[in-house]
Amino acid sequence: QVQLVESGGGLVQAGGSVRLSCVASGIMFSMATMAWYRQAPGKQRELVAEISSSGITKYGDSLKGRFTISRDNAKNTVYLQMNSLKPEDTAVYYCNAKSPWRAWGQGTQVTVSS
Repeated sequence: QVQLVESGGGLVQAGGSVRLSCVASGIMFSMATMAWYRQAPGKQRELVAEISSSGITKYGDSLKGRFTISRDNAKNTVYLQMNSLKPEDTAVYYCNAKSPWRAWGQGTQVTVSS
Protein backbone atom coordinates (compact mmCIF):
# COMPACT_ATOMS: atom_id res chain seq x y z
CA GLN A 1 0.00 0.00 0.00
CA VAL A 2 1.26 3.45 -0.89
CA GLN A 3 1.99 5.67 2.07
CA LEU A 4 3.67 9.05 2.41
CA VAL A 5 4.36 10.32 5.91
CA GLU A 6 5.47 13.89 6.50
CA SER A 7 7.22 15.22 9.56
CA GLY A 8 9.08 18.28 10.71
CA GLY A 9 6.33 20.87 10.77
CA GLY A 10 5.67 23.15 13.67
CA LEU A 11 5.87 26.71 14.87
CA VAL A 12 8.77 28.86 13.76
CA GLN A 13 9.55 32.54 13.97
CA ALA A 14 9.82 34.68 10.86
CA GLY A 15 13.31 34.41 9.45
CA GLY A 16 13.77 30.93 10.81
CA SER A 17 14.25 27.62 9.07
CA VAL A 18 12.44 24.31 8.97
CA ARG A 19 13.24 21.05 7.24
CA LEU A 20 10.33 18.85 6.31
CA SER A 21 10.74 15.16 5.64
CA CYS A 22 8.55 12.72 3.78
CA VAL A 23 9.12 8.99 4.00
CA ALA A 24 7.54 6.99 1.22
CA SER A 25 6.56 3.35 1.08
CA GLY A 26 4.69 1.24 -1.41
CA ILE A 27 6.21 2.96 -4.44
CA MET A 28 9.34 2.61 -6.50
CA PHE A 29 10.80 5.63 -4.80
CA SER A 30 13.96 5.92 -6.87
CA MET A 31 11.81 6.12 -10.01
CA ALA A 32 9.23 8.51 -8.64
CA THR A 33 8.97 12.22 -9.19
CA MET A 34 8.28 13.70 -5.79
CA ALA A 35 6.85 17.06 -4.88
CA TRP A 36 5.83 19.32 -2.05
CA TYR A 37 2.63 21.29 -2.14
CA ARG A 38 1.16 23.65 0.38
CA GLN A 39 -2.26 24.97 1.17
CA ALA A 40 -2.87 28.02 3.28
CA PRO A 41 -6.22 28.60 4.98
CA GLY A 42 -8.81 29.71 2.45
CA LYS A 43 -6.42 29.36 -0.47
CA GLN A 44 -5.79 26.86 -3.22
CA ARG A 45 -3.18 24.18 -2.95
CA GLU A 46 -0.03 25.23 -4.78
CA LEU A 47 3.15 23.57 -5.91
CA VAL A 48 6.14 24.41 -3.77
CA ALA A 49 8.82 22.24 -5.33
CA GLU A 50 9.30 19.11 -7.38
CA ILE A 51 12.21 16.75 -7.92
CA SER A 52 12.43 14.09 -10.59
CA SER A 53 14.07 10.69 -10.35
CA SER A 54 17.09 12.17 -12.12
CA GLY A 55 17.33 15.08 -9.71
CA ILE A 56 15.80 17.80 -11.85
CA THR A 57 14.08 20.34 -9.64
CA LYS A 58 11.29 22.81 -10.17
CA TYR A 59 9.97 25.46 -7.83
CA GLY A 60 6.74 27.32 -7.59
CA ASP A 61 6.65 30.73 -9.21
CA SER A 62 5.83 32.42 -5.93
CA LEU A 63 9.03 31.26 -4.29
CA LYS A 64 12.17 33.38 -4.28
CA GLY A 65 15.01 30.97 -3.77
CA ARG A 66 14.32 30.28 -0.10
CA PHE A 67 13.26 26.65 -0.43
CA THR A 68 15.26 23.63 -1.53
CA ILE A 69 13.91 20.19 -2.36
CA SER A 70 16.17 17.16 -2.15
CA ARG A 71 15.90 13.40 -1.92
CA ASP A 72 17.71 10.46 -0.41
CA ASN A 73 16.80 7.34 -2.32
CA ALA A 74 18.53 5.10 0.19
CA LYS A 75 16.09 6.34 2.81
CA ASN A 76 13.04 6.65 0.55
CA THR A 77 12.82 10.21 1.76
CA VAL A 78 12.24 13.59 0.17
CA TYR A 79 13.08 16.78 2.04
CA LEU A 80 12.05 20.38 1.86
CA GLN A 81 14.47 22.83 3.41
CA MET A 82 12.76 26.13 4.09
CA ASN A 83 14.83 29.14 5.03
CA SER A 84 14.07 32.78 5.74
CA LEU A 85 10.49 31.89 6.49
CA LYS A 86 7.78 34.49 6.27
CA PRO A 87 4.31 34.55 7.79
CA GLU A 88 2.85 34.01 4.33
CA ASP A 89 4.59 30.63 4.27
CA THR A 90 2.14 29.45 6.91
CA ALA A 91 0.30 26.49 5.44
CA VAL A 92 -0.21 22.77 5.55
CA TYR A 93 2.58 21.20 3.56
CA TYR A 94 1.86 18.01 1.66
CA CYS A 95 4.19 15.43 0.21
CA ASN A 96 3.19 14.11 -3.19
CA ALA A 97 4.26 11.29 -5.48
CA LYS A 98 3.47 11.97 -9.10
CA SER A 99 1.95 9.62 -11.64
CA PRO A 100 1.45 6.74 -11.75
CA TRP A 101 1.26 6.61 -7.97
CA ARG A 102 -0.63 9.88 -7.38
CA ALA A 103 -0.13 9.58 -3.66
CA TRP A 104 -0.43 12.24 -0.98
CA GLY A 105 0.72 12.48 2.56
CA GLN A 106 -1.52 13.61 5.37
CA GLY A 107 0.13 17.01 5.56
CA THR A 108 2.17 18.76 8.21
CA GLN A 109 1.38 22.20 9.56
CA VAL A 110 3.99 24.92 9.34
CA THR A 111 3.15 28.10 11.18
CA VAL A 112 5.40 31.12 10.87
CA SER A 113 4.90 33.78 13.49
CA SER A 114 5.30 37.43 12.62
